[in-house]
Amino acid sequence: MYVEKRSRNIADKSETRKTPSLVDLCVRTVIDNVRYLGDVGETDSHLLERILPHCTVDQLLHVETSTKGRDLSSVTDKLWKNFYELQFGRESMKIVIERMKLKKVSFRWRQLYEAKLKDVQEAENKAIDRLKQLYKKEDARSGPGYNMSNVKSNIMKKAKIDLMKSQEVKNLAAMKKKAVQSHHSGTTITKSSGFCGKNSASTSKHSKPLERRF
Repeated sequence: MYVEKRSRNIADKSETRKTPSLVDLCVRTVIDNVRYLGDVGETDSHLLERILPHCTVDQLLHVETSTKGRDLSSVTDKLWKNFYELQFGRESMKIVIERMKLKKVSFRWRQLYEAKLKDVQEAENKAIDRLKQLYKKEDARSGPGYNMSNVKSNIMKKAKIDLMKSQEVKNLAAMKKKAVQSHHSGTTITKSSGFCGKNSASTSKHSKPLERRF
C-alpha cells in the first residue's frame, strides 16, 4: 500500500514538471552566447524581451546598430533606462525625468545615456587638465636653480590630494563605482540560429549624442 502510494506521488510530480519547449531551449542557447549577437532581423519582440536583458551596454548597442531596417527601442528603451540608473544613479535619473516633464519633451534612454556619458568624460578630462595646470604652475614658481626637491614634492602631493578631495572628482568616482557590466561566457552560435549577424561583435561606434544634454 505504501509503495503504491509513493509511486503515485512520484508519477504526479513528474507530470507537473514542465518539459522545456524547443523555443525555450533555443532562447537559453542564445542567452548563453549573447555576446555573439548581431543583426536580430525579424526575431519576435517577445523573444527579444527574454534575450536582450542579458546584454551588456556594448552588446546591446551593437545589436541595435547592427540591426537594419528595424527599430528595437520598444524592447531596448527600458534596458537603457536601467543602464542609466546603474551607471549614474537613481537621483540623476529622477532629475532627467523631471526635466523632460517640465520641458514637455521626450528622449530615448539610449540617447540620454550617451549624452550623460559624454558629459562625464568631459568633466573627467577637465579634472585631469586642472591637475596638469597645478604642476605647471608649481614648476613656474620653482624657477631655475630651485633645488628644494622634497619641498616641491610635498607641495605637489598636497595639490593632488586637494584635487582628489574636490566634489567634482568625488562625483566622477561615484559614477564610475556604479558602473555594472555583466559578462557572459559561451560558445559561438551557429548561423542557422537566426540571431547572429555577420557583423556581430561586442563593441561598436556610438551614435551622435544629443545637442542638449541632461
